[in-house]
Amino acid sequence: MANPARPDNGINFGNFLADHANQVQLNQLEFTLSKAIDPSKSEYQIGFTLEGLYGSDARYYHLLGVSDRAFSNRYQLIPAQAHVDVHLPWLTSGGLDMQAGILQAPMGVETLDPTTRPFYTLAYTSEYSVPFEHVGAMFKWHVIPILDVTFGVDTGNQTTFGKSDPNHEAAGYFGFNLNGLAGGKLNIIELSRIGPENAVAAFGPRADSDMRYWNDINAAYQINDKLSVTGEFNYLHDEGLRADTYSFVSFLSYKITPSLTFNYRGEIYRDNTGQFVLSFLNNTAYMTAFTGAAVPLEAAPPTTYGALTLGVTYRPTLGHGVRVFELRPEIRFDRSLNGTSPFNDGRNTGVFTFGMDGVLGF
Repeated sequence: MANPARPDNGINFGNFLADHANQVQLNQLEFTLSKAIDPSKSEYQIGFTLEGLYGSDARYYHLLGVSDRAFSNRYQLIPAQAHVDVHLPWLTSGGLDMQAGILQAPMGVETLDPTTRPFYTLAYTSEYSVPFEHVGAMFKWHVIPILDVTFGVDTGNQTTFGKSDPNHEAAGYFGFNLNGLAGGKLNIIELSRIGPENAVAAFGPRADSDMRYWNDINAAYQINDKLSVTGEFNYLHDEGLRADTYSFVSFLSYKITPSLTFNYRGEIYRDNTGQFVLSFLNNTAYMTAFTGAAVPLEAAPPTTYGALTLGVTYRPTLGHGVRVFELRPEIRFDRSLNGTSPFNDGRNTGVFTFGMDGVLGF
């Protein structure tokens, strides 16, 4: 991800996956083994997913006590997923699905898997206002065809058990999916999450009772075969930090040809205290911060961020065992909307970046 301003510390502020300015990175080398379940079948089923990930992205997706202390260089290794999946034909004709183990967090539009999102970089909302990884169990109850209810419990965002859970208390989700509205064109997902997320080492005993409230709702509408739009609203409140973030992200995707798609993303994101939008200045600082220890980082004052990203995805069908091949050039402009200067070592109110990633899958 190129940055013409060439920040002195080499960091694209507010950008996790493409944080190193003007440097090529191997973000993910991934191997997945899975046996899927089919929730449309009204019968007992058992499946599983095992996923290992090596690369620079792993720095931000560790679990405390599992892989966070195994590496100190830029390229690290994590168990990105390791869960058992069960379909139970209970309660309704659609039944109940359960996943238990190491889970990728379900909240938000953009995910760790690059093939499910339109851009290389992530929105501020996807980096700072949704969780990443859990150890726990998630349930989805298929109440009726248009309504699913989601709930679950876990040890916390990117924490595990005992000394690797910095506040010793659990957290949990609840929410719903509305499927196939407007003639099958509209899907709505709402998820909320409640639980303590701050460390006793930094906040004392109150860390066990000070709640963080995460809330995310998004709606995706398929206008026609070529054009789709998505809107996401997110609100987070942390009692311990006495901090709030709120944001809106809009996405548009237009299929120019079967192999070429134009993508747009626009975002307004408010970090009300300047405690959420941070860049971590070494390869272990992000995960060390979860323990409550001081780490080298770059911060900004309370800021309202505006971000506009434009790009295309070139995804031809190659065959010969190649499941996916795509190239995604993008141009991005970020700006403070309230006059602060968070970018390029605190010199600039805005930053222009451009770059490209490639994805190859079998």
